[in-house]
Amino acid sequence: MIARMRILVLFAHPRPRHSVVQRAMLTAISGLPGITVRDLYAEYPDLIIDARHEQAELAAHDLVVLQHPLLWYSSPAIVKEWLDSVLEQGWAYGAGGDRLHGKFLLNAVSAGGSTEEYHAHGRYRFSIRNLLAPFDQTAYLCGMGWLEPFVVHAGRALEAATLSSRTERYRELLVGLRDDRLDPRKHLAEGYPLPPNFHRTAAHTDAS
Repeated sequence: MIARMRILVLFAHPRPRHSVVQRAMLTAISGLPGITVRDLYAEYPDLIIDARHEQAELAAHDLVVLQHPLLWYSSPAIVKEWLDSVLEQGWAYGAGGDRLHGKFLLNAVSAGGSTEEYHAHGRYRFSIRNLLAPFDQTAYLCGMGWLEPFVVHAGRALEAATLSSRTERYRELLVGLRDDRLDPRKHLAEGYPLPPNFHRTAAHTDAS
């Protein structure tokens, strides 16, 4: 029997009470069995990350979801601090750094602009995929699969029913991956090649 995929959602929003889309996305997935949801800003208000604890969490899960708004065409500051602190050489990459091999990474983001504004000839000149290129390379360096980003565009302009539909799609995506009804290899970002050190030898690993 194939074990279900264990999912870790790292929620990062510096002002969640002011959020419309991210709070709706969070509500849609909260309390689901097999999906661990953690609020990075709530846990680390001083931005001092407990790297060993975070590494243990990563080791215990198969898919890591970075859920965040697109702030200044990137992620909130705590996500960068988390990456800098947790993905250590010799643990996540480099000689002996094989603890994330075979796992998957997904960015679940909200963007204020419309889909049409995020392309070479649009207002913001770059696609969401281009703006998230650092996460593409991070996953590749760490021997992970990088999934097609889940994006909700122009959230504050959406009608309530449309926003509800988008957040339900997010829930269905995570539940489908969790239950092995969706093959993560078939949901890799377009053009993303699995790195040569991608080896999914077991559903779960320990933190040792």
